[in-house]
Amino acid sequence: MASSFLLAGGGTAGHVNPLLATASELSLRGHDVAALGTDEGLERDLVPRAGLTLHTVPKVPMPRRPSGDLLRLPGRLSAAIRAAEDAIDASNAQAVVGFGGYVSTPAYLAARRRKLPIIVHEANARPGVANRLGARFTEHVAITFEGTPLRGGVVTGLPLRPEIGDLAQVLADPSAGSEARAAARAVAGWEADAPVLLVTGGSLGAASLNAAMVEAAPRLVAHGVHVWHLTGQGKSEEARRVFGDLSAAHRPLYRVEEYSHDMATALAAAGAVVCRAGAATVCEVTALGVPAMYVPLPHGNGEQADNARPAVAAGAATMVEDADLTAAAIEQSVERMLLDPKAVTAMRTAADRIAIRDGAARLADMIEGAL
Repeated sequence: MASSFLLAGGGTAGHVNPLLATASELSLRGHDVAALGTDEGLERDLVPRAGLTLHTVPKVPMPRRPSGDLLRLPGRLSAAIRAAEDAIDASNAQAVVGFGGYVSTPAYLAARRRKLPIIVHEANARPGVANRLGARFTEHVAITFEGTPLRGGVVTGLPLRPEIGDLAQVLADPSAGSEARAAARAVAGWEADAPVLLVTGGSLGAASLNAAMVEAAPRLVAHGVHVWHLTGQGKSEEARRVFGDLSAAHRPLYRVEEYSHDMATALAAAGAVVCRAGAATVCEVTALGVPAMYVPLPHGNGEQADNARPAVAAGAATMVEDADLTAAAIEQSVERMLLDPKAVTAMRTAADRIAIRDGAARLADMIEGAL
């Protein structure tokens, strides 16, 4: 029986992408779905592009220190709750699903006022303020990582972007996976069996990853490693200088781009990856069965290290602290996770053992069950 749902989340890709993946799954099941976000985050562009109606609430960040903003918080929050209630009415929502962030707090409070079912999804191993609040109002709590401290949390994994979920299914099949990897490597002009290292710090890049990589690149390509280096927007100058200094024979092995609009192809080409440890990154890399070296963001509350620990404990990845990242650390990791056949097989097997490729379906089941 078709139902209507309001999905709340915004600001960062970590909130928006799981929302869109869940919306896609619910829509395929015949439900009506609308989104709740702000008019300044990524959702402003991505949600309408996905064909969903976007309702907005004013952004209400929690002040981190005593200030005039703290005094204005009650009024701002009340306005945001009223906007969320208007969105519930406009979408005829029968339940509200929150993915964390600024948007979810007023969404949870509005749903509680209307006595609607609330479903919480937490992407990170360490939950944020909004989802800690939301979990107090409901028995329907989905978590991505085992051990996430939310009462009653059920592991559903992360709802994967459809293109990544589809690719994960393809790569899980030995024959189809080999063809997909060969096709992805052909995009870069490489042979089907080329050993490929993907290095990415996300769309904004990571200075430490870039610095270590440009130092390691000449030695890696000299040993036949093909490197696909995504530097981040506006951060390719040093990598391009290193590229220019390579011999004519080695330059084709070092592909430098600031940003990829087709991460599915880059990930399909990869035999191993060096990257940060955001929840989406860890879940996607694990679902694709790619051995990884995670370099958690050194700032914040340490959630990226927590995200990576299950994969590391399972043997699917290694982890290096940002302060310890060097060219030598990358070279040693590459030797094991890309050039040592036994280690590669062990890491891929470990990733397959812990991967959750149907997170969107699991969460959709929980959402339907909450009605």
